[in-house]
Amino acid sequence: MHAIQITEHGGPEVMRWTDLPTPSPAKGEVLVRVEAAGVNFIDVYFRKGSYKTPLPAILGVEGAGTVEATGPDVTTVKSGDRVAWTDRAGAAPSAMSGSYATHALVPAARLVAVPADLDARSAAAAMLQGMTAHYLSRSTFPLRAGQTCLVHAAAGGVGLLLCQMAKMAGARVIGTVSTEQKAKLAEQAGADDVILYTTHDFESEARRLTSGRGVDVVYDSVGVTTFDKSLASLAPRGMLVLYGQSSGPVAPIDPQVLNVKGSLFLTRPNLAHHVTTRDELLARATEVLGWVRSGQLKLRIGATFRLRDAAEAHRALEGRATTGKVLLTA
Repeated sequence: MHAIQITEHGGPEVMRWTDLPTPSPAKGEVLVRVEAAGVNFIDVYFRKGSYKTPLPAILGVEGAGTVEATGPDVTTVKSGDRVAWTDRAGAAPSAMSGSYATHALVPAARLVAVPADLDARSAAAAMLQGMTAHYLSRSTFPLRAGQTCLVHAAAGGVGLLLCQMAKMAGARVIGTVSTEQKAKLAEQAGADDVILYTTHDFESEARRLTSGRGVDVVYDSVGVTTFDKSLASLAPRGMLVLYGQSSGPVAPIDPQVLNVKGSLFLTRPNLAHHVTTRDELLARATEVLGWVRSGQLKLRIGATFRLRDAAEAHRALEGRATTGKVLLTA
């Protein structure tokens, strides 16, 4: 098999196209021939060492493909089944489990059946980011009609899905983007208002658009460069949902700040804690994939790279040169 492996942490240059023996699945594991792998910012964090992982490691925590072999005691899938996964729901990749490969070892408990009328690229594009948008809008801060949310990176992979799910819940959506092209994509995804943060102060605009009140929730995947103004954009008793750090980690905060700014709530959620059981995983994945199948949730695959060009995919992602989902294919 071939894989994108790292033996040290660093920039995209540490990602190497490597020839490895194809592994055999152990108890509870499944060997999947990968047809499409999702590229996510969490992969960048693992590559850089911001999130710890043993080395060497194959990057990638999300993919879709066909079962080639099953380990002992696996009864939920069989050879030939089409499946998708988020590996261990965002857990650290290992030497053989990453999806940036022609084959991946995946725990059977993390696999979800791909509907017959859904292609592998769509399934891979929907899993991690789709379930992230699902738990953010349905569990972390369950949106309802009459509420207003601010979505950072609204034209990104999670952002476009989150805008759609927020509108499905009846909420008003304010998105932030960096370019006019991305603004159009956010509007197409349901954003009621879009702030071009490169030319407008999003805090001031969020206040203006809510007649000074502020928004009920900010979904922030950016981190250090947006954190303070995200807090300042909230209405009293509003919630800042910090679910990523694409611009870097946020410094420690004095809890008194939350009091002074209006008895605010701050949370740092993770997908792994929202699919802790197989029933919860299946419930979220089934709803997300069902919305995709019905056309209620529209995917945007913004860029597809060859597996061997994964480093270029990372450069594009980190350089804000992509919109929607980024995929790798063999």
